[in-house]
Amino acid sequence: MTGLWVALATLALGTLIGVVRLRRDGRVRDDAGGERLSAADLGSGLGERATLVQFSTAFCQPCRATRRVLADVSALVPGVSHVEIDAESRLDLVRRLDITRTPTVLVLDRAGSVVKKAAGQPRKADVLAALASAVQET
Repeated sequence: MTGLWVALATLALGTLIGVVRLRRDGRVRDDAGGERLSAADLGSGLGERATLVQFSTAFCQPCRATRRVLADVSALVPGVSHVEIDAESRLDLVRRLDITRTPTVLVLDRAGSVVKKAAGQPRKADVLAALASAVQET
């Protein structure tokens, strides 16, 4: 009988962890870290109005979908550029910006300050909303 209770408790805990992760995955949050990235950090120029920075790895399946979403958004909004950074080759930036998983998306204002951050695959509507607030702040 004890084994049944242990199995049920494990199942309940696993379900709870899965639900919490599902609700938090890809959610765009304010980033109060105050970090600023330059064109040299990115290996590419900053966008005129904002920049979408994606940290990816080679075998990350959600990174591919995120790449498509960010490319669509940057094509849709004038003055916004999309920069993809290989997290494995830029460990200095990963550590400095506290990137803990891929994909991670940073929304930079025109000066290169990080204003929003999303860990996991964000939805297109969330990226557009984050971008709108980043553009308004500058």
